[in-house]
Amino acid sequence: MTRWLSEQEQATWQSFIRMRQRLDAALATGLAQDGLSMSDYEVLVALSAAGGQLRAKELGAEICWDKSRLSKHLSRMSTRGLIDRCQAADDARGREVRLTDAGRRALETAAPNHVELVRRLFIDELTETEAEAVRSLADKVVVEVERTDVPGIG
Repeated sequence: MTRWLSEQEQATWQSFIRMRQRLDAALATGLAQDGLSMSDYEVLVALSAAGGQLRAKELGAEICWDKSRLSKHLSRMSTRGLIDRCQAADDARGREVRLTDAGRRALETAAPNHVELVRRLFIDELTETEAEAVRSLADKVVVEVERTDVPGIG
């Protein structure tokens, strides 16, 4: 039997959806001004955080992308010189993705504007108590999503 959302639950869910959509759109617009898409930025941040390179499979898991989406996007990024793809040194079947100097420069150029926008649109709108509640809620939901058997997640 389906447990339909109550009016209050539906309002909560729709508020979250509106916030996420509008925040994503605003952040995407900000990054576009620096010549990057949100997808580019996700890849560059993950590679940078990993010391500049990751196996393609690990990168896909880190940013929750399926193999096809990752491969297509990495091809576009490689054409633009932001990343390199090469054979893994320890596994002939594995592929590694490496951040290029151009990719690092693109990230370093975009990051200050992106962080300022995140701060202005999100962080500065929260009290410390609200920020703690958001962190707690996000962590709780992530644990449940990763615990649940949803293909391509976790």
